[in-house]
Amino acid sequence: MKKFLVILFLTLITLPVFANVSKDKVLKSELGIVEQFKYEDVEQNYSDKSQVQQIVTVKLLTGEFKGQTTVVDNMLTNNPYYDIFLKKGDKVILHAEYEKDGITIDYFITDIYRVTFLYVLFAVFGGLLIFVGKKKGFYSLFSIVITVLLILFVLVPMIRNGISPIISALIISLISTMVTMYFVGGLNKKSTAAVLGTFGSLIFAMVLSLLTVKFSRLTGFCCEETMFLYQADSTLNFKGILTASVMLATLGAVMDTSMSIASSINEFYIINPNLKYKELFLSGMNVGKDIIGTMANTLILVYLGGSLPLVLLSQNIDLQKFFNLNQVVTEVSSAIIGSIALVVCVPITAMIASKVVTANNKDEDIFVEK
Repeated sequence: MKKFLVILFLTLITLPVFANVSKDKVLKSELGIVEQFKYEDVEQNYSDKSQVQQIVTVKLLTGEFKGQTTVVDNMLTNNPYYDIFLKKGDKVILHAEYEKDGITIDYFITDIYRVTFLYVLFAVFGGLLIFVGKKKGFYSLFSIVITVLLILFVLVPMIRNGISPIISALIISLISTMVTMYFVGGLNKKSTAAVLGTFGSLIFAMVLSLLTVKFSRLTGFCCEETMFLYQADSTLNFKGILTASVMLATLGAVMDTSMSIASSINEFYIINPNLKYKELFLSGMNVGKDIIGTMANTLILVYLGGSLPLVLLSQNIDLQKFFNLNQVVTEVSSAIIGSIALVVCVPITAMIASKVVTANNKDEDIFVEK
């Protein structure tokens, strides 16, 4: 309970420090449900083709006009990226805009409401995590929630309010690492070593990412979302955002590696307190070598899986041109930097954990897990 209260207090007092509320107004949206629809052909002047239009009657489920119905046009352009095929009973997200008179409100369908099943997936994940992991599973779930809240309500406002994305990512990563390690591993030397090993590896990844951005002349505009963000706020540091993205993507794998090595070294020392620094370090390195093979492969597969459409595109373009694309170089370099940070994490954490665990401390019950 003491551990829980200490870290919860640390997290809560940190959350509001940088999270200044942005002055930009978020576009209003409402939730609606499709009650009926009909199709209508729309002739195009610039083409011999025709578009199909859905005339949709939507009942508002939220907002000031909850319970009222509105008629919305839904254009189908024969492009699956943009088209939203609706049927009766579908829940939709509606964007609301005032007309020029400032009184009348127009509604536009932006997308189908998809979040419901995410709640189911999260419930299954949380339930299994607690069922299998018991108390540590609960702590792990809590640390995940804290990390998500830190990114959404601290990191994002920090960047949008002009604070360096790299500094912001470092702060959030450190807080997230401390919360995760101390909740899951306890307040002990093992967790402290894991925190230090993670942060040291993250600094290395940051430096490597900055060098890659500079010498590869990456722009930071690696996907469609960055273009939308540029239109919303062109003053943002997009190269810094790219570096911050690489750091956050690397953080999870590095945390896993550092805790595994620190925990192993701690267990070796508990079993045999006569082990010296060098012996513990070599044991940690042996454990790390086994971790590297699978974790590096996992990290590469995560990036490749997320970029599978981009990989498939390589079949339709000259390979030299393909591998020189800004987006491809960005994705490949991110995967490589993450893997390098993972490899570097092994000796860094092994050195720190071996030193920290063997250090004399009067309060062994707190700092050495037995």
